[in-house]
Amino acid sequence: MEIKNVLKNIERVRRYKDYSHEYMSICLDISQAAYSKIERNQTKLSVERLFKIAEILEVELEDLLGLGSKNQPTLTNKEYLSAYLKRTPDPPQDDKTQLLKIINLYEERIKDKDHLIKELRLSLEQFRTSN
Repeated sequence: MEIKNVLKNIERVRRYKDYSHEYMSICLDISQAAYSKIERNQTKLSVERLFKIAEILEVELEDLLGLGSKNQPTLTNKEYLSAYLKRTPDPPQDDKTQLLKIINLYEERIKDKDHLIKELRLSLEQFRTSN
C-alpha cells in the first residue's frame, strides 16, 4: 500500500460526497491550505488524521487504505488497528460545534464581501468625481 493510493482514495471519496477542501479543513480543525497539502502529499498524513478523515467521509479505514475484500488485512494488522484505536480514543465532535464553525466562517466571508463592495463603491465614486 502506497500513500499516494491512500490519498487518491481520500480524494475520490471526498469528491464523490461533494465535500470541498474547505469543509474537510473545518472538520479537521486545520486551514484549507493545510488540508490541500495533505491531499497533494506535501504534508505527511498522520495516523490520527487518517482515522478522522475516514470518520468525516463516513467510510471504513480499510477502504481508504485499499484493503477491500480483495486485499484483506492480516489479523495482526487488524489487531494493531484495534489496539491503536483503543489507546487513542477520538472524542466525537459535536455536530453543532462544526455547524457553528461553518456559519462563523461564512459570516466572516460576508463581512469581507460587504467591506470590499463598500471600498469599490467609494473608489468608483472618487473616480467619477475626478473625471
